Amino acid sequence: MDMKEYIREFTLKDIVKVRNPKVVAIGGGTGLSVILRGLKKYTDNLTAIVTVGDDGGGSGKLREELGILPPGDIRSCILALADDENVMQELFNYRFPGGPMAGQSFGNLFLAAMNGISHDFYDAVRRTSDVLQIKGAVLPVTLSQMVLMATLKNGQVIEGESAIPGAALEQKSPITQIFLKQEDTRPLPETIEAIRNADMIVIGPGSLYTSVIPNLLIRDVARAIFDSRAKRFYICNIMTQPGETDGYTQEDHIRAIEAHLDQAEGRLFDYVVANTGSLPKSIEEKYQKCAAEVVKIISPLEQYAYILDDYVIMENGFVRHDADLLARRIFETYIK
Repeated sequence: MDMKEYIREFTLKDIVKVRNPKVVAIGGGTGLSVILRGLKKYTDNLTAIVTVGDDGGGSGKLREELGILPPGDIRSCILALADDENVMQELFNYRFPGGPMAGQSFGNLFLAAMNGISHDFYDAVRRTSDVLQIKGAVLPVTLSQMVLMATLKNGQVIEGESAIPGAALEQKSPITQIFLKQEDTRPLPETIEAIRNADMIVIGPGSLYTSVIPNLLIRDVARAIFDSRAKRFYICNIMTQPGETDGYTQEDHIRAIEAHLDQAEGRLFDYVVANTGSLPKSIEEKYQKCAAEVVKIISPLEQYAYILDDYVIMENGFVRHDADLLARRIFETYIK
């Protein structure tokens, strides 16, 4: 960053911090936790609303054995909003190398234990957030046991978040619809309140069918976003995801979201934040071996304003959004 850009960045942060906007970020998985690290540099009023449909890995095991909501995505978002220098950060990310808890993270177990001494899972999340002294708040989108279902193009219905992408790949049949087993799943009241009071709403990035869309299927969540006077942003994924978005363009991602909503309500978001950058050839070849590719923009949709830039950075050999650049572009739009 040169001196002119540094001054510009400093001024932008000053302007935004004076306003201290209420920002709500909605999603799940790695994508949400990544962008929170950029957004938190501009405001103290940051709320992450996180899907709780995960039933695989360590989170799924705790969900099955203890009957709690999956803690993994919640843990990641709490850590993203914590002080980067906090020693608890390293502790919460620690994964046991062997034995019956092999692969399980200490943070997941901490949340499970906190759930045992708390009024409910939301109380456990709130108290864990206090321990890490996070900047902002993390909310599960619902306190109900959220079970994801998917209909594939061949008509098969698949149950369970972790089973859906694998079934789509195995049957060579893409996902056509995602829905909840319990159709009347109610949101956490604080979730709706945060959306209604927001100055900015950020949706995504994340697994389209298993992290992003599920939040919007919870009763009243999409309605609250539609009714909001906030500036609303959708952050597109950089890469396609095998079993979920094979061959998808940016426009396909947006149309999939729209197909799960009542379009009579209007537009769910105002701005589309999309990547125009490319990958180093070696990284591109690595992802191609896993049947993933850069999501392309073929024909931008006229009803949205696009915020385009090279948002690609590499982190431990994986493609990630540049959280700082992304936050800067979003807040530049916010103050206009």
